[in-house]
Amino acid sequence: MVPSIVKDVFSTKFKSVNQDDTLSACLSLLKEESTPVLVVLNSKGKYLGVIAHRWIIRSRYDPSRTKVETLMHSAPTVSLEDSLSKVARLMITSGINQLPVFSEKKLVGVVTDDTVIQGAVVGKWGSTKVEEVMTKKPFLVEEDESVGAVLSLFREHGISHAPVVRDGSLVGIVSIKDIITGIFQPRQRQTVGEIAGEKVQVLSISAKGIMTKPVITVLPETLLKDAVEKMQEFDISSLVVVRKGRPAGILTKRDLLEPLAEMEMPKQRITVQFSVKGVEIDDVQRGFIMDDFESFARRYQKTIQTGALFVYMKTHGTKYKGQQQIHCRLKFRTRKSSFFSSSEGYGVEATFHTALDRLERQLLRSQELAHEPEYAKKYLRRIEFPSTEL
Repeated sequence: MVPSIVKDVFSTKFKSVNQDDTLSACLSLLKEESTPVLVVLNSKGKYLGVIAHRWIIRSRYDPSRTKVETLMHSAPTVSLEDSLSKVARLMITSGINQLPVFSEKKLVGVVTDDTVIQGAVVGKWGSTKVEEVMTKKPFLVEEDESVGAVLSLFREHGISHAPVVRDGSLVGIVSIKDIITGIFQPRQRQTVGEIAGEKVQVLSISAKGIMTKPVITVLPETLLKDAVEKMQEFDISSLVVVRKGRPAGILTKRDLLEPLAEMEMPKQRITVQFSVKGVEIDDVQRGFIMDDFESFARRYQKTIQTGALFVYMKTHGTKYKGQQQIHCRLKFRTRKSSFFSSSEGYGVEATFHTALDRLERQLLRSQELAHEPEYAKKYLRRIEFPSTEL
């Protein structure tokens, strides 16, 4: 039987911590059990939320003095009968890759992104070629580029992995985890506080000094089921897709979850999904955003027909006149390609509008609309009279 619901793939085995435990105890358990997420319970054994390894290593808290409850998050819950598509959608919107499974208000297990993906590729979808799902034309990092430049690239485009190249040929891969665990975290343990000169020195380290090598790769024509098997074999979250020794794309777990999340959406239309972290969006702001999106969808519905816009929005940087700086990243998947854009600003509506405007410019430049005179004329008008970015 091909897995299709949570009951087919969930696990009754999971590790938990108490809300009053320290982060140090939590880190020890995470390392011992080789799991990225732990369930958090109260003193009576009642479920409270989850805590992830990446939240701890990215925080600046003292693990020996900070309690688990400080960093734990509530997570969407799923039932045994929920579809894998629904679980993928919840994982994307929450940014949490392990969700608690409940049956009649009782916690009975967990479901992870790995098991959802593995369950999905057992069926017909597993025979899809990697090139149909991968992120094409990934951002590349030259081996001599600094960690500071890599961090700027990651922040600007909302990515966490980048292939490292020498004269265009693949020599490694660098991730945000490599930077945090290999550079910043050891220095935080060595000293209390931050020495200004030390930060500059750290950021000047080259990408080749921290990159992972050799790189695990696949070809564009590799089947998804084989690519996922390779991810599982090497316990990695991304694969570089190569053509003639050069990076042609990158395949991450998010690239696999996004099309899964689309499977139960209504066909022949353009849809939107949000993943929001730390950003408060009220009903008025949400209304403006949806008006912007619906206007975008109406313009391209006839030509593109089917597409999914993924909106990733989080707080970033400092406040200005009481408003928190916001980073917004958009990913628009169509039948033929994927498009990306990002923006940073101090208002939810303005930041989203700027990112959507940049995305639309990419779409209008693409081959997908190249043979549509209506859109070509519209693009030419925009070149002559560019819109003002908010």
